[in-house]
This record gives sequence, structure tokens and C-alpha cells, in this order.
Amino acid sequence: MPPEDSKKEYTHLPKHWLGCDVEADYFGDERKLSKQERKLASAKDRSKYKKTDQRKQVKQKEFDLEKEQLERGRVLSIASQGIIVDVNGETVSCILRGVLKKDKTQAKNLVTVGDFVLFERSPANEGLIVHVEPRHSALSRAENLSRHKVQLIAANIDQVIITTSLVLPELKPSLIDRYIIAAHKGGMEPLIVVNKIDLLETSENKELVLQEKESFEELLKAYPAVGVPVIPVSTLTGEGLDLLKQAMRDKASVFSGQSGVGKSSLINAITGHDLRIGEMVDKTKKGSHTTTTAQLLRLDFGGWCIDTPGIKSFGVWNLEKDEVEAYFPEIFECGRDCKYPDCSHMSEEGCAVVEAVESGKISFLRYESYATLMQSVSEDHFRR
Repeated sequence: MPPEDSKKEYTHLPKHWLGCDVEADYFGDERKLSKQERKLASAKDRSKYKKTDQRKQVKQKEFDLEKEQLERGRVLSIASQGIIVDVNGETVSCILRGVLKKDKTQAKNLVTVGDFVLFERSPANEGLIVHVEPRHSALSRAENLSRHKVQLIAANIDQVIITTSLVLPELKPSLIDRYIIAAHKGGMEPLIVVNKIDLLETSENKELVLQEKESFEELLKAYPAVGVPVIPVSTLTGEGLDLLKQAMRDKASVFSGQSGVGKSSLINAITGHDLRIGEMVDKTKKGSHTTTTAQLLRLDFGGWCIDTPGIKSFGVWNLEKDEVEAYFPEIFECGRDCKYPDCSHMSEEGCAVVEAVESGKISFLRYESYATLMQSVSEDHFRR
């Protein structure tokens, strides 16, 4: 073995490729360099991709030709018997083509109510969906179990009608704000509808009525101030139904909210449909799930509406902690005056937002929703 000093003497010399003398003379010392150059040249050469590109072009041409023979419709509902598609007033029961089922996406469901699809009709008057058109908007939520997949609720919708109620069940501002965020993230406008306002006069639970009246009055001030309209309604007295009908005219709307708030009752009162209506569960004072699947209904005064199953919780899909503040504009603006630039507005010293809430400049309902959502997003992130 040569001594260490002799090794150091040769470290500055160029490295030689080891082989027989003939090979060394032929290839020279730059053999490795030329090999790297060939790799770079090969990476820049797109000739090896030409066959793949040609196959894609052929498939696209085949699909374009196939499209001329396909029918276009809109998904009305997804039931056990199949995907019900509307084609100019006619309904066709369809299934998904096997290739589509293999698509790897983060979506729990590949097709949802409101989707525009292309399908091939069989002699038995059934359809095979071969293509789902790109969506211009979508209401979705994080899947309850894993939180790693998104559950599509409705697609190609103009507005989300966030339905809540007074007394039975009580107002849930935190759920309202989750829907508002989901609507904005999905490219839709939110509209709050407060149902059962008649219970403020007829309920025997006076203590709860006083509490609900206070929350209701604050809600009427807070949400229109940040650009979200509120329509109080009652299916019992008919109050507010004309305003709601006007807001739905010539638009595609989706009714969303917790169980028992009266979504199906409102749709029946406005459209004349006969959707199933549930009753309040006496022990829990919560609504029962009567709508089991979302369904798209055509409105005779123009537009569409979707009735969705009631939910107990709603996780906003793909919402990061540092995004939350941006969906509360009054908190975002006030937060500029906080002592610390990265203030979370939860417990920091010198927080301008907390001071604004205490002085009444910022709605306590909205701030409470913000705080609940911040905590929830943090927990979801920790679970991941």
C-alpha cells in the first residue's frame, strides 16, 4: 500500500479510465465526459417521445370522432340503480365506463350531481358514460373518515343556499362559515337562508328563544356586512319565500345545511315538488335524514336546484391554516394593527382583533366561527 503522502500527490491529476492499453488509447481520458454529453443530448432529443405523442394524437382524434356519436346530458342523481342523466327532459340510467373508474384522483366520487357527461346509448335505452366534462364550479367537502379524499357534493352550480334554522335546530354560525368558505373555494356565491323564523313567536322554550333572537339579530348585521346576503323565511307563514324564489331564478342552486333545517320543505314550497320531509327527533331535537341522495331538479321559473342530504359536520377540503384569515375580511383588515405580524388572533398580547371583538366592532359570532375553524384545521393537520 502506498503511503498517505503519495496518495495526496496524485489527487490533482485527471482521472484515467482503467482498461487495456488499446482501449485507453482509443477512448482517451475524456470518455466519461463524452458519455455525459450524450446523455444531455438524449434528454433534449424529443424523437423518442414522437411515438407517444402520435398515440395521444390518434386517441384524441378517435375521441373527437366518437363524440359526434355520443349524447350529452346532465347528471340528475346517483342512486343504486345507476347514474340518472337528463337529456332534454328525458332521463336515461347510465353506468361509468370501466376506464374512468381506474382514474387515480383525490376524489372519492368521479361523478356528481350537476355534472355534464357524454354517454353512449345502448339498444336497451341505457347509457355508458365515457367522458365527464370539466367543471366550472363544485361544492365539495373533506371525506369524514380519512380526510385525505374529497367528496364532491354538486357541480356546475352558481350559488350555495346555506340553509339554517332557529330553535329547532338552533343556529350554528360555525357551520355557516364553513359553507361560505367552501362556496368561495369552489367558485360559487353563498346565500344564507334562515328558516323557521315563526318559532321565535310560537316556541314555548322562552329562554332558548331569547338566545336565538340575539344570535339572529347579530347574524342579520354581520353577514351582509361582509357581502353575504341573508333571507329569513318560514314555510309555515310563507314569509321570505318570494325573495328566495327571486334569488334562485335562472340560476343553478344547491341547498346545503344540517339535518332538520327544512331544506326539502323549502324546495317543496317554492317549486311545488313533493320531496320527503322528516320530523324532529324528540330526544335530540335534531332532524332525521330524509334526503339520502342529492338530486337535481329543474325549476319551472328558470334554473335548477339541488337538494342534498343533511350533515352533522362539514370539513372544508384543502384548507390550510394560513388561509383561514383571508376568508374573514373584517378580521384580516383589523389584524393589520396587531402587535405581532404573525398574530393568530387567539391569545397573543396586543391583538387588535380581540380588542375589536370586545368593543363590538367585530361580530362575536364571526370571531367564534374563526376561532373554531382555526382549531379544527390545526387538529386536521396534526392528524395527517
